[in-house]
Amino acid sequence: MSLKSFFEPKSVAVIGASREPGKLGHEVFKNIIDAGFKGELYPINPKADEILGRKCYPSIKDVPSDVELVVVIVPARFVPQVIADCGLKAVRAVIVISSGFKETGEAGMELERQMLAEAHKAGIRIIGPNCQGVNSTTSGLCASWPLVTTKGAISIVSQSGTVGAALECWAADEGVGVCKFVALGNKSDVDEIELLEYLADDSSTKVIALYIEGVRDGRKFMEVARDAVRKKPVVVLKGGRTVKGAEAVLSHTRSLAGVDKIFDAAFKQVGIIRAGGVEELYDICKGFARLPPPKGKNVVVITSSGGAGILATDASEEMDLNLVNLPDKARSTLKEKLPPECALRNPLDLTGSATSQMYDEVLAALGAEPEVHSVVMIIGDPMSGITEVILKHFKAGKTIVPVMLGGGSVEVEERAKLQRANVPVYSDPTRAVRALAALMRH
Repeated sequence: MSLKSFFEPKSVAVIGASREPGKLGHEVFKNIIDAGFKGELYPINPKADEILGRKCYPSIKDVPSDVELVVVIVPARFVPQVIADCGLKAVRAVIVISSGFKETGEAGMELERQMLAEAHKAGIRIIGPNCQGVNSTTSGLCASWPLVTTKGAISIVSQSGTVGAALECWAADEGVGVCKFVALGNKSDVDEIELLEYLADDSSTKVIALYIEGVRDGRKFMEVARDAVRKKPVVVLKGGRTVKGAEAVLSHTRSLAGVDKIFDAAFKQVGIIRAGGVEELYDICKGFARLPPPKGKNVVVITSSGGAGILATDASEEMDLNLVNLPDKARSTLKEKLPPECALRNPLDLTGSATSQMYDEVLAALGAEPEVHSVVMIIGDPMSGITEVILKHFKAGKTIVPVMLGGGSVEVEERAKLQRANVPVYSDPTRAVRALAALMRH
């Protein structure tokens, strides 16, 4: 079965939907409504006649029409029977949010085995259990929490619901948006390999973010990842790098974390980009979603802050980017147009007297230099009008990575204008350079 039923279902039932605000069954059901799902939606609860204006049914078997996707939020002990009932209804896909399975020990492991046996018997695919659900902004299906509806090009597959939700929220706050989000939980059935294969062929997804703690079939993962990377960037944050971290993985989702050096070598071999933390995972994906790809490794740093320029320089050296010397022609042009206190080298320090017009002059001069591939542009002071300058040069051939910090309320306004224009903004020069380096590696 294709995984399409998880992301573009024509009908959804929520088993365990609740009338009580604050309960998970209420919040997930409400999020599906509030996300704008256009298909048929059925709450299932034997103790309610109606939930949020929708007619309620005592069992999935009582729903009068076909149901393509079911979301389960009931105690673990009831889930095997729920799956059996879904089989009688010819349901194709089930998201089991409920916890209390193999992550809790032997008794939970047996419940998970029974659940899978019923699913296999009926030909049902399962995401979860013990997961934070699925969000597909392209179809208005937020069978998860919190409610995130901002559409974008980043798709997220995560063994941690919180890690994935953090990426969703940051992307929504900055207007970058997400395409699809899947919390794997115990990944009893559908795993990161199948989802990676599906998303690699998904035309709405531009970059894939993975948070994983272990994989069941390393060889298959590498085969699928190698094929996926040929189509679009894949960025991975791996949990359980240390001995103690691997022990924590076992208590989280009962996954085997494996030897980190093996994962690291495998990622490099197939072309996966590895992130060192949640913020870096987001930064890199934001860059792939919004920045034009660089044509080479040559970088010029422009800054109004000497300290921030030094941090960008350090990061560029560490990430093996080439801080190219300022070309003679650009240097000569800028010497005539900029105040004498400006340092005409790389990093190019405009000092605290920098203005939007000065940045405009620098970008125009560098735009004519074919050996300059990317510009890290640090605005370290309040600077009205800088958005118009960036937009003027953003798609003119160079990869421009804007960094804003220390600009107070003016920065907030300019940052918001850039984000509305689909231009990503970074708040730390080191984070910006690491994202740029990832784009170059890909």
